[in-house]
Amino acid sequence: MNAVRLSPAPGPVRATIPLASSKSESNRALILDALTGFRCDLRNLSTARDTQTMIRLLKAGASTGLPDTADVLDAGTTMRFLTAYFAVTGQPKIMTGTPRMCERPIGILVDALRTLGADITYLNNEGYPPLQLNGFSASGQHTLSIRGDVSSQYISALLMIAPALPQGLTLTLTGPIGSRPYIEMTIAQMVYFGADVQANWDERTITVAPQPYTPKPYQIESDWSGASYWYSVVALSGDPDTTIDLLGLKPQSLQGDSAIVEIMRALGVESTFTDQGVRLTRRPAESALSWDFTDCPDLAQTVAVCAAVSGVALTLTGIESLKIKETDRVLALQTELQKLGAELVEVESNHRYEVRSLTGAVPESPTPVIDTYDDHRMAMAFAPVAMQRSVMIEEPGVVAKSYPSFWEDMAKVVTVEPLAEGTKA
Repeated sequence: MNAVRLSPAPGPVRATIPLASSKSESNRALILDALTGFRCDLRNLSTARDTQTMIRLLKAGASTGLPDTADVLDAGTTMRFLTAYFAVTGQPKIMTGTPRMCERPIGILVDALRTLGADITYLNNEGYPPLQLNGFSASGQHTLSIRGDVSSQYISALLMIAPALPQGLTLTLTGPIGSRPYIEMTIAQMVYFGADVQANWDERTITVAPQPYTPKPYQIESDWSGASYWYSVVALSGDPDTTIDLLGLKPQSLQGDSAIVEIMRALGVESTFTDQGVRLTRRPAESALSWDFTDCPDLAQTVAVCAAVSGVALTLTGIESLKIKETDRVLALQTELQKLGAELVEVESNHRYEVRSLTGAVPESPTPVIDTYDDHRMAMAFAPVAMQRSVMIEEPGVVAKSYPSFWEDMAKVVTVEPLAEGTKA
């Protein structure tokens, strides 16, 4: 399948969606399980390609005759977490991935691991994969400073391996702290598995004691990032009685993307928690919304598209990290929103952006064709546009990275037509 055409479906919008499991929780749980010697009972693990890649590489690492190369494909979390795990456990590896993965920086993490005692060399460009891990000999260093504004995944990777270090680890975070809820998720899961972690956010330090993890069963929650697309579906639905039930979500979640509950109230979606998850219904939308996405950057694309189509004036801050994701998501949004008669404009030097309608703009086609840039979130963020008009999504297979059943689920609320290569919109 090279594209899908999505079109509004007749009739009322009612659906029950068994959401994909959280790959963020799954990938952390898998590293913690590995550090117990694979003795935990992990339940409801994500079927996302990123998680399945991590499972495959961890199993290979635990077998006799370790493979030389660990290819993480396009999974950023998998690259960062496994680099730390394989380094501290002394497993010789070549860490590599797709061409885009080898353009995503990892130097901050590598510098930190080298300070702790890892022998790591770059095989191509300094600061970027591929890397060669050549073993680990504890340096005796147990304090590190690391920037908090580049990637929380570096911080999480170091925290998770810290109990395995002879003296534990104290991290001092410098500069602004981005995606803090993801760091707090990591800490909460570590504590659940028996780690002694003390976070002092006022002093910007996190201290982890040297003690082994305790094997325990763990249930993975459904994915709030995946839930965000269904919030957009409800917001853009023309049926005032729209009702969608999302299964497996909790009101007290470890996931920072649960912020979508509050964000989408402004865009016209009410959330009611039930015994099974959360029910989404329509409510009056506000005329404008301003939101700082520093702690939930993966929601920015969904909210930007939803606001553009619904006519809500949106101001976004905290989206600079989007430029080093699977693609430059800021540039991708700027390009693709124009096809819907809208634009994403940087309006100040302090990185404030606005979504604006292009007055008098005529879409290039009755069915705009959305490029996905090898980015799962581009595909899923634009799919809810089909609640109001036909849209064609190219390379829909990218959703396998985080939500493999997405198109099957979307078929419950819109018409989904697979298209062969060369089909015109």
